[in-house]
Amino acid sequence: MDGKAAGRIAPVAWVTGGGSGIGLASAKAIGELGYAIAITGRRKDQLDRATAELAKSDIDAQSFAADVSDPAQVKSTAERIALALGPVALLVCSAGTNVSNRWWSDLEPSGFDSVIKTNLGSVVSAIVAVLPAMRAAGSGQVVVISSWAGWRHSQGAGAAYSASKTALGAVVETLNSQEGRNGIRACHVCPGEVDTPILKTRPVPPPQSALDRMLRPEDVGRAVAFVAGSPPSVCINELVISPTWNRSYIGLEETNP
Repeated sequence: MDGKAAGRIAPVAWVTGGGSGIGLASAKAIGELGYAIAITGRRKDQLDRATAELAKSDIDAQSFAADVSDPAQVKSTAERIALALGPVALLVCSAGTNVSNRWWSDLEPSGFDSVIKTNLGSVVSAIVAVLPAMRAAGSGQVVVISSWAGWRHSQGAGAAYSASKTALGAVVETLNSQEGRNGIRACHVCPGEVDTPILKTRPVPPPQSALDRMLRPEDVGRAVAFVAGSPPSVCINELVISPTWNRSYIGLEETNP
């Protein structure tokens, strides 16, 4: 099934990191808005499970295995998506990673570089890949899944993660500044703690009692759908979402970084 199924031409959404977690939840939420979905991730088996799950909700989805930290793979994937489904109208950048060694006393340059390539470089590569078609269409949306650590300093996030996510705010701001006149808009989405597998990379993983009070991936997916469903004349520049029981406020972040 493709974006022209059932006699209609559905707008195409590309979700990086769409095989699990926030990316998959976002794909489901925007798929329910009527988008044809393309999801990208490194693991084909995980992508296959994700597309099967989306199909259960009658969501038109195809998977494209790729390592988004490689600009060449991002470019070729964008071309494959355009050929299979059509030009990308909505880009959701959800791929992200972190390292366990987060303190300067333990940080290795190679670890820092790997985080920057995935969290920041992949976003830039994907935006560059989809912008020409968006400009030609006179419209388009980019939703960047950042972090609370991209909105304000978070002690436990570490130098690499904090640097990469903070930089995403500037990426979104310059995109709106330069491309808004072309009908293109972008949103910097900054979730607080979300119960996803990336938490296992923390030096001290949060206890189950903390996980139970965090955001769910579906909570962020709904926020992404809210942004994606806004009228073309509306630009939601930044959206911050956190659990009510917010450990950044109540002082547990340093003990469970």
